[in-house]
Parts: sequence; C-alpha cells; structure tokens
Amino acid sequence: MPSPTQVVALLKAQNIHHVRLYDADRALLLALAGTGIKVTVSVPNDQLLGIGQSNATAANWVARNVVAHVPATNITAIAVGSEVLTTLPNAAPVLVSAMNFIHSALVAANLHSQIKVSSPHSSSIIIDSFPPSQAFFNRTWDPVMVPLLKFLQSTGSYLMLNVYPYYDYMQSNNVIPLDYALFRPLPPNKEAVDSNTLLHYTNVFDAVVDAAYFAMSDLNFTNVPIVVTESGWPSKGDSSERDANLDNANTYNSNLIKHVLNNTGTPKHPGVAVSTYIYELYNEDVRPGPVSEKNWGLFDSNGEPVYILHLTGAGTVLANDTTNQTFCVAKEGADKKMLQAALDWACGPGKVDCSPLLQGQACYEPDTVASHATYAFNSYYQQMSKSPGSCDFKGVASVTTTDPSHGSCVFPGSGGRNSSLVNGTVLAPSSNSTSSGCAGLYLYDTGSITGSMIVGVLLLALVFL
Repeated sequence: MPSPTQVVALLKAQNIHHVRLYDADRALLLALAGTGIKVTVSVPNDQLLGIGQSNATAANWVARNVVAHVPATNITAIAVGSEVLTTLPNAAPVLVSAMNFIHSALVAANLHSQIKVSSPHSSSIIIDSFPPSQAFFNRTWDPVMVPLLKFLQSTGSYLMLNVYPYYDYMQSNNVIPLDYALFRPLPPNKEAVDSNTLLHYTNVFDAVVDAAYFAMSDLNFTNVPIVVTESGWPSKGDSSERDANLDNANTYNSNLIKHVLNNTGTPKHPGVAVSTYIYELYNEDVRPGPVSEKNWGLFDSNGEPVYILHLTGAGTVLANDTTNQTFCVAKEGADKKMLQAALDWACGPGKVDCSPLLQGQACYEPDTVASHATYAFNSYYQQMSKSPGSCDFKGVASVTTTDPSHGSCVFPGSGGRNSSLVNGTVLAPSSNSTSSGCAGLYLYDTGSITGSMIVGVLLLALVFL
C-alpha cells in the first residue's frame, strides 16, 4: 500500500480537498499537516465501548488523535463508530454517551465550533423507505436515535448516512428497475410518485435520503442536515451478481457525481446539495465474501483505474484518472457521413493540422474515415485544452483514457499512460484494510466551497463531490 507521504502527494496532485479516514492514523494525519485538506477522523468500532463508558478515555482519544494534530492538520469532523446499530448492536447503548464524551473533550480544547461529531448509519435502520413520506426509523432504536438526533441538533452537526442503491436494487426482487437505481433518465410515467406528497422520484438515492429526512421528522427533528458518508456500486460480481459490472459501476458513480455537482438536491429539499462520499478507493482482493465485496474501488491495488468515470462536461474532477491523460476518439458505429463532415470541419475551420493523415505520412493507415476522424478529433480536443464540449462533434465523438496512438502514429497528448502517476501509487487502502487510510471521495461541500468537485479519500474508501 502507498505510504502516507505518497497518499498526500496524490491528494494534492488531484486537488482533493476532503478526506474521510476510517480511523485516526498518526502517520497519515502528520502527512496531511499543512495541506489544508479537510479531514474527518473516526473512532473505530472496537474502541467504542471503552470511549462510551469513560469520559477520561474519550478525552485521551481526542488529545492523542485530534488536539495533537490541529491546527496543522485541518480536522473538521469525528465519526464515532460505523453503522453501530446494525453491525455492533451491543455497543448501541453507549453510542450517544461516546459522542457526548468526545464532544465534551472538544469543548475543553475549544475545538467544538470547528469540529463536528456524528456517527454513520446504514440506511437499513429506516423502515418502509417508500414512499419516503411514510418512512420511520426502526422503533427498536428510538432509545438511541432520539437522544442522538437531539445531540446533532444541539451541536449543529449532521446525520451521517450510508446509501447503497445497489443493495436496495438487489434486494427488491426486481421491483426496483435498474435504471432507477443508476440515475438513468426515466420517462415521466416510470418515475416513482409519493402518493402523500405527490413528489416525483427519478432515482433510489434521492428517495432514500428523503426517507431519512421524513424519518427524522417522524421523531420531530426537522432541521438536522444529512451527509452521505458512503455510496457506490461494485464493478464485478459472481454469477448471482450480474449487475455488479464495470458499466453499471461507471454509470452509477458518474451520474451520482453529476447529480451532486448540479446542486439538484432531492424532491423534498430541491437545490440543497447532499454532501456525498463515494465508496471506495481501492478494490480489496483479499476481502472475504461475495466477489462484489472485493470490487467497490475506483482503483486496483496496483494503482490502475478500474474504469474512467463518464464526466464529460462536468469539468476536470476525475480523481481516478491519475494521469489526467484523456483523448477524443470517434464513437464506434458512428454514421460515416457525420464522421466525414466532422473530419472536414476539424481539418478546415477547426484549424487542426491534418498533414499526418496524408498518404505516406505516419497516421495515414488505416485509411478509414473513423481512424482519420479520431486523429482530427483528438488534435482539436488537445489544442482546446480538453475544454468541456470540445469532444462532441455533433455526438460522434467521446472521451477515452485509452491512448489511440499506433505504430509510428503518435497522437497529440500521448505521453505514456502511466507517466504521471504519483510515485506509482494511488490514494489509499480501503475501509477494511489493515492499514490506515482514506474512506471516500467527497462530492460537495455545503460550506464555503460550491460548484466544485471535491475528491476525498478514506484510506478505506473514496469520496466524490
């Protein structure tokens, strides 16, 4: 796995401003010092019982993992445990005590105004999530959720929620359409309508987030915001997980990023972006369980992107394109007449140097419209500095990270796919790694940064914003 120094070098190179850690690894926190990157640290589940039963233990944890690092390291939040109610129910009775003890230690250090305290929950604690207006939290957990929400409200914090439309889709017995889970466009008659509010839902993600808002309202809490601390889609699965594949993973994460960046919000809270972390950074080859459990990452363990997100028009926000090396190519199966017209425009009004396409020159072969168009399209795309919209050509071109150079024909922008990897590594390990790491890529900052794509890392997961 990459060293903390390598991780931070890559974060900086990719302009990542938010990081969520699944623990509070000292070496990584030291490496993050002076970067300005906003960091969420975590109290691991195996430390929760001790902290929840002892104010002194909580104070020591804060002194060691927070006070020792600020202000050099910009710690902005503490996640206390992870999905405690559903994965460690025996610790549930001390969860709010742990949060209070951690917060009291922050108050004593005069850090409570800049560092928020919360705890990530699985969306499975919500019962009857559709229609969202009828949703409520599992009543079994009311003795925990009521004081927890009171704590979040009184401290100005937010509900941390893990949202996985993949699991909702897989467990629905074909009731949930795949397109609805993947943010794909739906005709109006296919949208899900909440019969109580008449709000229209075009994707599972929004429905789950709104269900959480309504569940909080059911307990009379209406002003606690939500941050999605994990979301994603696996890129590979076994024979029973056919929808865990590269195309669906790319589609989901790409559409999620666009959805958040567009400040779409949800039907209940339109225009209010939902801060979101994408899970996860690395695939986990040795993780037990189904094949899908090993393949949530944007990167393989060797640092190669598993896939390149479809973010044309969204700006340069692609954290898993570690080389930032993209090319413009003719779409496979595109109409030849449209390709020829686009080729003529690029070599004419587009002012592309098409001399390498002349007979006898390096890029003449193969002598096809598609091959020549790809060279011309890419040349224009590169001379326009890869600006949004410069790789479209009336719909017959698309962006790729595969270098189309061949033989002696070297395309503009080519430099070797791995030439700019940071120390040959990627961001960080995953949430279940034995090493510390970043958990997510952060998609949106509800604070001072707006309209930008923010990539956050959990040495356990990956966050897009």
